[in-house]
Amino acid sequence: MYKYCILGGGGSFGLHCSKYLLENFKDIKVIGVGRNFLREGPFSLNITKFKNYKYYAKHIYHEQDLLLETLEIEKPDIIINFAAQGEGAVSWKHSWRFFETNSVALSKLCENLIEKKWLKRFVHIGTSEMYGSVTKPSKENDKILPSSPYASSKVAFDLYLISISKYLNFPMNIIRPSNAYCSGQLLHRIIPKTIVSGLVGNKVPLHGGGKAEKSYIHAKDLARAIYLISNKAPLGKVYNVGPDNPTSIRKVVELCAKKLNIKFEDLCKVSEDRLGQDSKYWLDSSEVFKDVGWKQEIFWDEGLQEVLEWAKENIDFLKSYPMDYQLRA
Repeated sequence: MYKYCILGGGGSFGLHCSKYLLENFKDIKVIGVGRNFLREGPFSLNITKFKNYKYYAKHIYHEQDLLLETLEIEKPDIIINFAAQGEGAVSWKHSWRFFETNSVALSKLCENLIEKKWLKRFVHIGTSEMYGSVTKPSKENDKILPSSPYASSKVAFDLYLISISKYLNFPMNIIRPSNAYCSGQLLHRIIPKTIVSGLVGNKVPLHGGGKAEKSYIHAKDLARAIYLISNKAPLGKVYNVGPDNPTSIRKVVELCAKKLNIKFEDLCKVSEDRLGQDSKYWLDSSEVFKDVGWKQEIFWDEGLQEVLEWAKENIDFLKSYPMDYQLRA
């Protein structure tokens, strides 16, 4: 049986990746690893119902020795890394915490993994934010211009992986996805925050009037890209993964309002722009289509409907859940 390990496996994207693998492939076992125990209620996506799934709470920085022991016991064929301190907008305070996880812990982990014969591939989930604000779709070899400490911390590890792949033959790929969204996502993210706010009659802050543009990908589409790359892609390559065109944050809120059947002006209030907010993230994903055949399959109508149904089903729990980003230990 082929074995995947999902680092950052307690987060929504890691959980959707696990679910995709378990629902579509009977010969795959998934090991989830996260810094904390699985979140309660709707945020765990009922992942423990799968018999070929096991979860470990091991902190990638503070408990890396225990994490390495677990990996040595499980011997996964493929490791997918989602583990990160996220959210660039809040990374201006306690910036070292972002480098601690996103750069230091991960480079230390991979230095230990280099010698492991059982590891066939390490797939790292990077970020489109490392290209900075753009006026045309970013290609994988374009200049890297991070605009926040978060993006800078992600760049550092990307460059480390590229170097150990080139000189030490470490079997890796890097995926730089556009902004992902899905059911089970924490409520500081714009899409679940907007939908839950609309369901309970609150307004969301629209920073800078929502003029910033980002490319959005549903976590299920990202999971499919991860599977294809982990099985078919040449080792050592970097791939952008996202839709063809970006969408303004204002447009995203408008689409949510339409799904909720409420007026746009009843759903949001304009607030000041965020520090270091790039005006546009936009990816050229032609390379991943050429190499493994991936292209977007889930578009706005289907993707937002999935989040809306999850929010409605769990609104009694979600209506009192925090909507601000929580910097984790």
